[in-house]
Amino acid sequence: MTGIVIVAHTPVASAMLGFIEHTFGDLPERIRAVDIPPHEDIKVSFERVLEAANGVNTGKGVLILTDVMGATPANVASKIESVGHSIGLTSQVIVLTGLNLPMLMRCVSNRGEELEELAHKALVGGQHGILRLGAKVDQE
Repeated sequence: MTGIVIVAHTPVASAMLGFIEHTFGDLPERIRAVDIPPHEDIKVSFERVLEAANGVNTGKGVLILTDVMGATPANVASKIESVGHSIGLTSQVIVLTGLNLPMLMRCVSNRGEELEELAHKALVGGQHGILRLGAKVDQE
C-alpha cells in the first residue's frame, strides 16, 4: 500500500488529517501529517518529513502532498524526492503540491493503487474538486 505524508504550514497538515479521520470514521494506516511552523530550521523540517516518509513506507512508494509550491513544505518534500534513495528511503517518492480536500479524499480512497496511478488520480481529483458554484462548468 502506498504511504501518504501531508506536509503543510501549521496547522494545515494536522487539520487535513483530522478531516480524513472525520470523513472515514477512523485514521487509516500509513498516513502521517507534518506541520511546518514558522521559522523552523529547514534541516529540522527535513528530518521530520523524512521520518514521516520512512514511517509510512511499505516499499510501495510514498506520496507527499504539500500545500503551496515554492514554500518550505514543498521545498523540503522536493528535496526528499530527489535524494531519498541516497539517505536510506527505500521507495520511490512523488510530491504533489496544491493540496486540497478532494485531492486528499481521492488519495485515501485509492491507496491500494500503484504510486504513479495514485498520483494521477490525486491530481485529477484535486482539479475536478475546484468548481464555481452556480455556473455551468465544462467537464474535460
